[in-house]
Amino acid sequence: MDVFYPIQIFANWLVYAVFDIDKGNILGGALNFFVYDSIKILILLAAIIFAVSYIRTYLSPEKIRKILPKKFEFLGNMTASTLGIFTPFCSCSAVPLFIGLVESGIPLGVTFSYLIAAPLINEVAAVLLWGLFGWKIALLYVLAGWVISVVAGFILGRMHLEKYVEDYVYNIKVKNNLKLEKKTQKQRIKEAYQEVKSIIRKVFPYVLIGIAIGAFIHGYAPENLLTGIAGKSNWFAVPLAVLIGVPLYANAAGVVPIVVSLIEKGLPLGTALAFMMAVVALSLPEAIILRKIMKLKLLLIYFSIVALGIIGIGYLFNLIL
Repeated sequence: MDVFYPIQIFANWLVYAVFDIDKGNILGGALNFFVYDSIKILILLAAIIFAVSYIRTYLSPEKIRKILPKKFEFLGNMTASTLGIFTPFCSCSAVPLFIGLVESGIPLGVTFSYLIAAPLINEVAAVLLWGLFGWKIALLYVLAGWVISVVAGFILGRMHLEKYVEDYVYNIKVKNNLKLEKKTQKQRIKEAYQEVKSIIRKVFPYVLIGIAIGAFIHGYAPENLLTGIAGKSNWFAVPLAVLIGVPLYANAAGVVPIVVSLIEKGLPLGTALAFMMAVVALSLPEAIILRKIMKLKLLLIYFSIVALGIIGIGYLFNLIL
């Protein structure tokens, strides 16, 4: 039996018994979708964010700089991408983090792998995909983001683009905090619990908005609405989805429920994930922030390589799924 079946029973009771809406009613179906997914996502978010936040108590920028190898770049790319999954840094913290890694002697390509993975492989998005579409899709999303960040970082490193980093970055000396505070298990658990409360307070309103839009699409959009527009037969659908996603600025938590509903209405999985990844990893606000530390040519190369990687993953998912 589905572990979330009791939630479905509650949603059915609330919508069809308490609200007295007919089961065949479109509004009832959309409302049932909203109630069920809202509760399920809240439970999954709390559990997964707690686990990830607990792991994060063992990681700090100083530890990350120590872990990342300064030689054997491809191994460094893989290590940096893996660390990016479990660390809380996003595009808003890219500037100080980039400076710290470069100043520590980390190769530029390895630094890029970390900067790509940290926002792209979003644990909230992974949890939502798991709850709304199953763990296999969530795992594919994480693996795809990891591959993109490893390969893109390695390619950028091989291109020797150091001269396109703003000159002031190399002149800043970041102080290393060698006396890291040792934490007890009680402190780590408390920090993880506080992180759960903080993230859910910030993210869950976007989740509810996303689920509401997804519920509307689920209930009211015609079946196979997008099949003819962006079906697998349309080879321009994936790059078009990425181009549409790049200028958008949206919380991943709000995008995922919409994407899942579009998939249920006929949008191919690869096209949907490509759109979501573009929104998460290649937003205009991120470009504005990164422009402070990169010259325009490097920024364009960075965005182009990541976009091509996302497009490739989108085509691959459409072919194999």
